[in-house]
Amino acid sequence: MKKYYALLLPFLLCLMSGCSEIGSKTSDVSAIYVATAILSILMLVSYFLLIRKKEKWLVILFVSVVIINTGYLWLSQTTTLDSALMANRLSYLGSVFMPLSMMMTIIKVCKYRYNKLVPVLLSAISLFVFVIAASPGYLDIYYKEVSLVTENGVSVLEKVYGSWHNIYPVFLFGYFAAMVTAIVYATSKKKISSAMQAIFLLGAVLANICVWLIEQFVKIDFEILSISYIISELFLLGLYLLMQEGEKLFLAQTAEETQAAQIPKELLEQQKRFIEGLDTLTPTEKAIYELYVEGKGTKEVLETMGIKENTLKFHNKNLYGKLGVSSRKQLIEIAKWL
Repeated sequence: MKKYYALLLPFLLCLMSGCSEIGSKTSDVSAIYVATAILSILMLVSYFLLIRKKEKWLVILFVSVVIINTGYLWLSQTTTLDSALMANRLSYLGSVFMPLSMMMTIIKVCKYRYNKLVPVLLSAISLFVFVIAASPGYLDIYYKEVSLVTENGVSVLEKVYGSWHNIYPVFLFGYFAAMVTAIVYATSKKKISSAMQAIFLLGAVLANICVWLIEQFVKIDFEILSISYIISELFLLGLYLLMQEGEKLFLAQTAEETQAAQIPKELLEQQKRFIEGLDTLTPTEKAIYELYVEGKGTKEVLETMGIKENTLKFHNKNLYGKLGVSSRKQLIEIAKWL
């Protein structure tokens, strides 16, 4: 882990230098937008370089932050209102999917079961909020009036808020509240593997909450959320590095224990494939797997999952294939070693 922290240290130093410029309120605020845009790209690259197993929602989160900071940078440099509105829309596009992807990431880390329609519904809500936030220039429901002005050498939108403007703050508050609740509940129920993981998750969320609250009461000539998003990325990247290291240690420990017990090499390889396969399971397959490990029979699984027998057979085929087993009995036997 130390080598990973060494790679992240330059990012933290850049963030600290950026924050000092905000405090001094110099005219070169645009340089901070350039720095945050570059940092967000570097964070995305770092994720792909450092994390072995990619998570869909975490990729969306990192891409969303790139989109957000690109929009902020574009807006700061533009000279026309139409271009500024387009840049504002780009930032909102990332801003509505960033909390969604963070929420789904937290759900996965906390090992919550959820219906496959949940991300679809949340995505639909995000798109609705984006359409409202992107309406300036076409409708006056989000901004009654909007104009482009230059402050400290940086272009900003001067706005008179419309009747629908509160929809975005409510959207953010709802997500923040749901994230904190999910983390606290998962910690109390020991769904999270360690206290350190809970700290990383809370850090990622609270960084945004604190900055968002500051923006509500303090006028700052800079979109400081662009920095809080990067701080959240650092927490989540650190979390996944921690989990990755933990998995390596677990595999190494399992290998030592297996070797000590003189278990055949073939079984060791099967265990390794089994562990790696667990990370590829869909939420439904993961739920079925956990029910099998708990000792539930076919009838109980069907009742708990609310599915038909043919559907269960379909999921079993995929489940067994991913874990490299041929039967439920073999699945349970290998699971006992984990």
